[in-house]
Amino acid sequence: MIKHTTNLNEFNELIKEGTVLVDFFASWCGPCKMIGPVLEEIDANKETTASIVKVDVDQAREIAMQYRIQVIPTLILFKNGSAVKKESGFMNKSRLLDFIEK
Repeated sequence: MIKHTTNLNEFNELIKEGTVLVDFFASWCGPCKMIGPVLEEIDANKETTASIVKVDVDQAREIAMQYRIQVIPTLILFKNGSAVKKESGFMNKSRLLDFIEK
């Protein structure tokens, strides 16, 4: 299940263990609306072992500033609490799975 958070403490707990893909988005962003269903499909079909967390940058400015989010969507892959990859813009399903798994 994809989790949504706007709270910094909760966010830090969610990224603490395992592999976590964080989608920084905004409700008004076109490319964000396009990537949302792709993330839902990946999650529903259990196509990755990574957890998925969504952060609305308009509601979670503190988190967005901490990770220097300037473009949305921005995806950050965390492993055990550390950011290991960051990419901005729309990604199709195969590219997104490559981003998570490789």
